[in-house]
Amino acid sequence: MAVLSAFFAGLTAILAKCGIKKTDSDVATAVRTVVVLVFSWLMVLIIGSAGSISDISGKSLLFLVLSGIATGASWICYFKALSVGNVNKVVPVDKSSTVLSVILAIILFGETNHLAVKLVGTALLAVGIFLMIEKKESKRTEDVPEERTPERRIWLPYAVGSAVFAALTTILAKVGISDVESNLGTAIRTCVVLVMAWLIVFLKGKQGQVKSIDKKELRFILLSGIATGASWLCYYYAVQKGSVSVVVPIDKLSILVAIAFSWIVFKEKLTHKAGIGLALMVIGTLAMAIFA
Repeated sequence: MAVLSAFFAGLTAILAKCGIKKTDSDVATAVRTVVVLVFSWLMVLIIGSAGSISDISGKSLLFLVLSGIATGASWICYFKALSVGNVNKVVPVDKSSTVLSVILAIILFGETNHLAVKLVGTALLAVGIFLMIEKKESKRTEDVPEERTPERRIWLPYAVGSAVFAALTTILAKVGISDVESNLGTAIRTCVVLVMAWLIVFLKGKQGQVKSIDKKELRFILLSGIATGASWLCYYYAVQKGSVSVVVPIDKLSILVAIAFSWIVFKEKLTHKAGIGLALMVIGTLAMAIFA
């Protein structure tokens, strides 16, 4: 399930990037959340877990709502970063949430089995991320297109915000779905994300842009919503049944899918240093998945 989550998450990044070339990232996030919501509740109906809503404890519901708020914040930051930055730069920073998630899982949930492997794997991830986001040096300033210069300054804070909120999402969701069927928990969280996403659209006065979304981009936005829904369902099932410090790193292998497609679709190539960073991230992730 964690591997499937990684595949769909990687696909989400590419589909979303294709859908926000002209479309405002806040509007795109709100639209795709509708798709995820429909997908999530459809799964709840298929599984037949809707009847257990009344059995959810107040504590679980609170943490599900909090994780939904964190998810909404992460999405907004992530898609804003994608709208102004390269996929192979934004995705590695977003995946740095793994480092924080593993550390918090060790501290809060006492997941100390194979602690040495987890710490070494986390360190490899951190170094790999640093190598991947380090600025590429150019011999001549004129080699850098004018429109790319501000991008380097703008996308990073959003990507970092996405990573922090994503880590909080994982920890809060782990508590929230401890006694809740995973599909139902995902559906409830998505309701919170939907309210948050559309609230931001209306507060910023962007609701009028929904009607003018390019039809081609709308298709990509809807597909990214379906991919996100699939990724979420697989991910939270894995989190519920497995160890957070192992599931999260496997899920973050979605970076391989995202970077592969970014090369095919957007012709975004990795530098030699970034390639080494990617290799370290993969090694660290596999080490935790296999030996921890």
